[in-house]
This record gives sequence, C-alpha cells and structure tokens, in this order.
Amino acid sequence: MTDTLLPNGIKDSGGDGKYFRKGCNPFAQTGRSKLQNKRASLNQQIIKQMRMRAGAENLLKATSNNKVKEMVLLELSYVNSNLQLLMGQLEGLNSSVDVYQSAQETANIPLIALGLKETKEVDFSAPFKDLILEHYSEDGNSFEDEIADLMDLRQACRTPSRNDGGVELFAKYFSHIPLIESRFFSPTRQTGIFFTWYDSFTGVPVCQQNLSLEKASILFNMAALYSQIATRSDRQTIVGLEEAISSFQKAAGILNNLKETFTHTPSYDMSPAMLSMLIRLMLAQAQECLFEKTALPGIRNQFYTLMKMAQEAAKVSEIYDQVHQSMIQTPIKDNVPLFWSTMSQVKTNHYRSMAHYFVASALLDHRLGPNDDEDQQEKTLSQVYDQLPEGRSPLDILKKKDERHRIGKAHIRRAILGHEEALRIYGLCHHSNKMEVLQDILIASHQRSLNKLSENEIEEEFTDYMEAPDIISKTEHKAEMEVPATTKGPLSVFSAKQRWTAPRTIRLRPEDRDLGFTLKGESPVQVVSLDPLCPAAADGLKEGDYLVVVGDTDCKWMGVSEVMRLLKDVNEEGIDIQVVSMMDSNPPMPTKSATFCGNLPKTYSMICLAYDDDDKNPKSRKVTKKSSFLSWGLKNKLKSASTLSLPTADHSGSLPWNKPCPTFPSSSSYNNDSALY
Repeated sequence: MTDTLLPNGIKDSGGDGKYFRKGCNPFAQTGRSKLQNKRASLNQQIIKQMRMRAGAENLLKATSNNKVKEMVLLELSYVNSNLQLLMGQLEGLNSSVDVYQSAQETANIPLIALGLKETKEVDFSAPFKDLILEHYSEDGNSFEDEIADLMDLRQACRTPSRNDGGVELFAKYFSHIPLIESRFFSPTRQTGIFFTWYDSFTGVPVCQQNLSLEKASILFNMAALYSQIATRSDRQTIVGLEEAISSFQKAAGILNNLKETFTHTPSYDMSPAMLSMLIRLMLAQAQECLFEKTALPGIRNQFYTLMKMAQEAAKVSEIYDQVHQSMIQTPIKDNVPLFWSTMSQVKTNHYRSMAHYFVASALLDHRLGPNDDEDQQEKTLSQVYDQLPEGRSPLDILKKKDERHRIGKAHIRRAILGHEEALRIYGLCHHSNKMEVLQDILIASHQRSLNKLSENEIEEEFTDYMEAPDIISKTEHKAEMEVPATTKGPLSVFSAKQRWTAPRTIRLRPEDRDLGFTLKGESPVQVVSLDPLCPAAADGLKEGDYLVVVGDTDCKWMGVSEVMRLLKDVNEEGIDIQVVSMMDSNPPMPTKSATFCGNLPKTYSMICLAYDDDDKNPKSRKVTKKSSFLSWGLKNKLKSASTLSLPTADHSGSLPWNKPCPTFPSSSSYNNDSALY
C-alpha cells in the first residue's frame, strides 16, 4: 500500500516521468485513496439529500394543503433518515485510522490523521478570458493553454501524494491564489466562479465566490497531509519518529496559521473551536512520539531513569486529557468521530497508568544503598510528587523499607486500575475493533502491572487501601508548533482593482541621444520628469504613464535595467512603445529610479498562466515563450513547503540504555529483568 504505485506502468512526474504533476497520483491504488474516493462519493450523496430536504422544507412553508403537508413530512422523515445513515458512514470513514498507519508490521499505538477536504472541479476558462479581454485589453484566447495549466494544478491538488511532493503541490497552488485573486477577482464585479468545499467531518458543502474559502481549505489540506505523513512514518526507528514529530508539529503550525488568518470560515471543520482542538491533538501526538523516541532504545531499570520516564508519561497523559476535554465540548462532540474521543481518553488513562508503573518499579525494585546519593534521590522523589502522603517525607519513604514497599504497591494498584479503565473505554467504541494492535498493547500493559503486583505480594499481608499520590508531569522536550513560511503578496499595479486606459502607441525619436524623459520604478517602469518639448511628449506621452511594450517586447514586468537595454540602441528612425495611464486617483509612485539604467531584479509578465518549463508537456510548448502566470512574483520569493524547518531537540542522552526488544510498548515486552522494555 504505497502512494507511488500506479497501474499499467503509468509514470509519475515525481520521478523521471512527465505524465502527472509532481506530487500527484490520481490513480494510486492505496487504502488511503480508496478512502478518499468513498468520502467523495458520500459527500455527493449528502449534498443530494440536503437539497431534497431544503426543497421539502420550502414546500412545507409554502403550502396550506394538509394532504400535501402530510406527504412532505413523510418525505422529510425519509430524507433525514438517509442523512443520518450517510453521516454515520462518513463517521466510520473518519474512524478508519488503520489505513493511515505505517505499512510496516509494528506494535505501536495508532495515531490519528486528518482526512483531506473534498472539492468540486472549477472552470476558470470562460470567466478569465472575458476579464482578460475586457480589463486587460488582451486576447484571452491566446492564453488557453496557460489557463488550462492553472486548472490542472488545482485538479492535481485533489489527489496529492503522501510525501513532500504532495506538500509542495499544495504550497505551489496556495502561493498563486493571492496573485490570481489580485488580477481576476475584483471587489466591484462578480466572476461567476464558485468554489465548493465539503466539511471534512460532516460532508456538508460550503460554496463561495471569493477565494477566502479556497485559501483556507488548501491550508487545511496541507495540515491534513502532514498528519498523514506523520502517521505513516515507521516509529520503530529514530528517523521515522523524527519524521513523525516534525510532521505533527508542522501540521499544528499550519492549523494555527489558519486559525489566526481566517477567523470567519463558514465550514465548521475550520472554525476556531475545532481548529484549537485539532492543534492540541497534533501536539499531543507529537509529544507521544517524543516519548516513544526516548523509550525506543530501551529504558534501563534504574531509579533516576524510571522517575524521569514516569514524568514524561504523565506529560503525555496530561496533554491527551486536554484533548479529550476539548473534544467533548458542544458542538465539537457532535462533529468529531466518537473513535477520536475514545482514543484520546484511552491514551489519557494508558499513559497515566504507565507513569504509576514506572514510579512503582523505581520504589519496589531499588533500595537506598550506602553508595547511593541520598540527597539526590530525595530531591528526585520530592519533584515527582505534588503532595506527599500525610505524615511522610521523601527521606522517610526512601529509607524505610515498609513505607517504600507500601507506596510502591499503591502506585501499581493505580496502574492496574488505569489500564482496566482504558480497556473498558476501548470496548465501548464500536469502531475500536479495527484497532486490534491497540487492544493488544493495552492488555500487555495491564498484564505487566499485574505481574509486578504479584511479584511484590507478601503472604499474610493485610490489605492496604492507601491511595498513591498524583505524579507531576514534566518533559525535557516539549512539542512545539512550527510556524509555516508566509507567502508574499501580489504586486499592486496590474490588478483587477486598478483601472487604466487602453494601450497608446508612442513613437520615440532621440535628440542628441536623449529621449526626453526619465524612468522610475521596479516593474512596471513609469515615466517621470518628462520634457514637454521632446518628440515623445508631442506624440502623447505623459508623466505617470507605464511602459507596457517596447518595440515587439512585452515589458510590463521588466525592471529599469532591462527596459534600458531595449532603449539604449534606438537610432534616429526611432522605436514604437506602448504605454497605459492609470485612471484611479493617487496612483502609487515608485521609490526607485534611473535614467535608462539600474540593476533591478527581473520580474514577471502580467498575464500568463503556464507553470514551470520543467513541468510543462513538450508538445504544448510554443516557440515564442510567454512568461508564466503561475510564476508571478514567485522566483526567489517562494520556497517549497518541504523546506520548512522545526526547532531541533537535544537527542543526546547521558544515561545508559539497553534494548532488550525492538518495540515500545509491545504485547511481548513486559517481562525483563534488566530493562523494562
């Protein structure tokens, strides 16, 4: 089940082939792709039923005929029943976390991945052509291939590969949305383009004409893809765990950026409350992977190591408890799959029990010897407890064998009760039968605690109902959000918000090698300091005009230095240029200037829609190459999302480790003398 397998030997452009866009596998036969197809089909059925329900409700309001009302009410009951069934099926798909797990045969506790939001195809062709002709005074038909390339890029984002190539695909399209918005989506006119996205949890569709929903949904899907990359990582290796930690932290950072940037999204899966819960979930899973990374080499059965791991496990439990508390709040609990809430509650109890097991092992398996650092152990024990049992001090517990034994057994009893509670909660969820590996781990952990208790039972010992104190959570490596790199905004001159005159042709004739004006600005260059007596002024050139064509060369997005090279060899016969004048008041004036000289970076053409040459089909290339619309202002400005970096954690350890078995925690690793795992 790999995302790179394509049927019939079709090549993927992620490799050497050029058939598909990099990061797009529309025909990959994987469990994840099949799940997405089922989700898309359910979304279509849900919207059909919702339309039928809306029609029936409207008819119910409009009619006064009792017989018609009875028929409509019957139809509404039928439609609502169908909707409930479809919602239940969608919840089942969202609970199918098994298809997102690593393909390796492991015994790791399953992790939760977000499913991608589904969307409908969008046809940019006719609206863009009309606007290009009307607003930009250019023939829209000459950009058919480029508009098609833009539509292909968006279509490819519906089937991303579960790797860095898929993330790059999302980042590439996301970086173009503000540029497209600036040039084609004017606040004063409607384009007639509708963007439809489905709620990731409920399948309810949301449709808008502006691009805010588009941008927010792409960000959500980028975070979802990172979560899927994380859950697919092989957590039996340090490299795989680091990949999972990094991906979960990036997912949390992107979701946080979405929450702060788009505060009024109409889709509930992107509401502030839901995003806050998802951020907590991603960070909790990153913290769980950090814990697994610490434990992967094996945990030495040594006092300080066990106490440290107890606090690490308590930290994971604490974060999952926060996740669970946010999941059971209304209306989040009505939208999140029950399996998710069950998983967070199970892990809360599991890791809390594990923390008590570690403390119990430290107290029961070790004694304070003459060569041990008494002060250090006393300090360590006092930092583990928030409140000690009444009448006892850390030193009393360490020195008195009976007290040590009594409190250690109290901890092991809490561990047993916690594991039993985790198993009980697991059994209540009807979707949990898909995760047998989780059940095996819970049973193994419970059995390990039972074994520890039986090993320390003393004959004729009175039953002691002492309650073990809570363990303070603490971690050396806290999971943090990774803030994604922000994309830069569009240029301000040639946009759908500005209006200017149609291009005018001016004949330039130098007098004593002087054209009679100065150019300013980056791109496009603008005429300033015009000599009113020069031939160009007599031909209609005005101060503030923008140069758009020099000879046969489009120069809308050229800098001063490039325009200078086009004009420096003008002879006495002159050269034709085309200029436009801004019709809006107070046009923006450039800050940089040069008289046909300068060294400004190259920018890009106003209207062109081709993507990079490396991605373009050779058959569609033209001899006269237009600048790329999809590269508007992107070169040297946008870096691939795969280059996002995370804060590095100190992975070095000074404590001795051994590795009695390759799995943490596993169903067969609860009985070892020299190490716990």
